[in-house]
Amino acid sequence: MLKKTTLVLTAAGAMTGSCIAVAGTTLDTPLGEFNVSANVTLASEYIFRGISQTKGDPAIQGGLDIVHESGLYVGAWVSNTDYETSDATMERDYYFGYGGNITEELAFDVGWLKYDYVKDHLDNADLNYSEFYGSLSAYGVKIGINYSDDVNSDNNVVYSYIGYKRDLPYGIGLSLRFGKYDFKDDTFFKNGATRGEDAYYDWYVGVSKEFVGLQFGLTYTQTDLEDEECENYAGNDTYCNANFVASVSKVF
Repeated sequence: MLKKTTLVLTAAGAMTGSCIAVAGTTLDTPLGEFNVSANVTLASEYIFRGISQTKGDPAIQGGLDIVHESGLYVGAWVSNTDYETSDATMERDYYFGYGGNITEELAFDVGWLKYDYVKDHLDNADLNYSEFYGSLSAYGVKIGINYSDDVNSDNNVVYSYIGYKRDLPYGIGLSLRFGKYDFKDDTFFKNGATRGEDAYYDWYVGVSKEFVGLQFGLTYTQTDLEDEECENYAGNDTYCNANFVASVSKVF
């Protein structure tokens, strides 16, 4: 059974709940300024922490973010899904949080994220769960952690990662990340035995380029899960293999 804290593998490797779009419309209200933005992505595949969420098929994704001038924000994101281990056809994410600068270079982001799945137009409650997240960023480097205590109802899960982003010549963006997905309960099996700490590592390298008002991206993803472990976890031994994801995105 797949569980996730959504990684939207667009060109920049944006992470739902921790990377709010900067474009959009600014509204001046009695409560202060709000920035409202929407985004839509067409990707060749939906990959989350190195594992396919669409059986290798394309994904259409979209989101809405509302950010207050104080740093408070709220948002929602949706994508089609297709699993071997569940008949959920859609993932809906809801999140809120607070971000800002500690110093001129050091920034933080904390929040809460809810994952909601839909099957045959009904809630798929056995998949639903929530996470708390936090991160620190400076000089293009980002260190973060996500924690949940209700994966598969009661499994404690921690995802920790380090990432890096920078601008390359010719307007090309580079994004890197290395993460560890750590489960308290036995999760990954091979030859009837677990892999010890019941954790796996994933990483990606992505490049992006803006052209004619659109963001184009290409991302390489990989995990250290072996074929049998992947098949037992995701239902197919190819879903954790190396992948290239092409995407095109637009922020409104």
